[in-house]
Amino acid sequence: MIELLILFELNRRVLTMYGVSKAIRDSFSVLTTPSYGTIKPALNRLEVGGFVKTQKSMSAGGRPSTYYSLTKDGEQELKRLIIEPPLENPIQFLTSARIKLACSDVLSSDEQRKLFRQLKNKAESILIDTKNMINSKELSFYPRMVFDNLMCEYKNFITLIEGFEHACSHK
Repeated sequence: MIELLILFELNRRVLTMYGVSKAIRDSFSVLTTPSYGTIKPALNRLEVGGFVKTQKSMSAGGRPSTYYSLTKDGEQELKRLIIEPPLENPIQFLTSARIKLACSDVLSSDEQRKLFRQLKNKAESILIDTKNMINSKELSFYPRMVFDNLMCEYKNFITLIEGFEHACSHK
């Protein structure tokens, strides 16, 4: 997911590593806050993969700075990462799906529709699994409340996607 966030921010503007970190925090801090220890290796992987290029220059204060920018391959990789199938782990699904939705404005309308359909199908599947689990077990008060809350989260998420689908169909 870190690569997706980096590419998304570099799609908007050229940034230093500090700038990448700050931009991700400014845009996504309610969903994730990656450390420099996560960002630096990811930037290196993206550069080796040909998705990011670097330019070194001196900053106004006379210090060397490395600026990162997106390549054409990086633009395609960004789209691929957004559209790739959602994570199977239900705990990670909602966060990664929300990040993908937040980044979906870089996609074409057809790509957006594909993403929305994919995320909605996965959310509906998790919702059904949760309902089946609740119905098949004798749960005490606290577990039942937790799973009921989870079902509400998935229902709200499905409603969000339906709103995105509606907006996309009226472009």
